[in-house]
Amino acid sequence: MLDALGLGGVPVTVAVSLLVAIAWFVSLAGTVLTSGAPARGGVFAVALVAAWAGTRLIVRPLSRLFPEDRPVTRSDFVGRVCVIRTGRVTADFGQAEVRAEDGSTATVQVRTAPEGEAPGLTVGSTALIFDYDEEREHFLIAPFDPSPPGI
Repeated sequence: MLDALGLGGVPVTVAVSLLVAIAWFVSLAGTVLTSGAPARGGVFAVALVAAWAGTRLIVRPLSRLFPEDRPVTRSDFVGRVCVIRTGRVTADFGQAEVRAEDGSTATVQVRTAPEGEAPGLTVGSTALIFDYDEEREHFLIAPFDPSPPGI
């Protein structure tokens, strides 16, 4: 709704707070500068328009401070290292734990290449997620040793 008014891009609380603060200030100044009921009635309309215009001007640069969060997708796990959580991983079976960018963990379904069981992919071993099969809803993994070569 705020986007339709030109006030989008910031949290609702920021936009409403600015609207209220500017309307209050313009109303206060208008009642001090005017006298009589008809003039003060016009102050209300001016305060609403001024609050909307002022908030719109302030919200535009502020919106850069509040970038929109991109929704997390399963393909975000591709390229990450996972830890095997089942006794073995085959072309038909397996689960692993993978850490997301925000630090949370997820248990995901993993599979090896169709040739069969991958040697060394047992509980606690690490693997690299290299693809996501959307049709079957599982990740394809390969054995991976995270330690640098020569150690």
